Amino acid sequence: MFLFISGAEIVFILFLVVMIFGADKLPEIARGLGKGMRQLKDATNEVKSEIQKSAEKNGIDTSFTNDIQKEITQVRDEIEDFSGSVKRKL
Repeated sequence: MFLFISGAEIVFILFLVVMIFGADKLPEIARGLGKGMRQLKDATNEVKSEIQKSAEKNGIDTSFTNDIQKEITQVRDEIEDFSGSVKRKL
């Protein structure tokens, strides 16, 4: 489920976007959004690497972050497994 939006709501939003901006502007808008998202992701990764380098330079142990990430992934997978079975029952 994408942000708790149903298929009909997505179609309605796309219809509004086409009506407001026109079909000829959609590729330009999508390209701009994609470029912006890529820049945001790159900036986030750059900040993460700078923090990691700074922590290693100052002798701070960051190995616990891997353990935390593993736990988060495990909990997310368990929630998805549980919610998947609930969705199928409904």
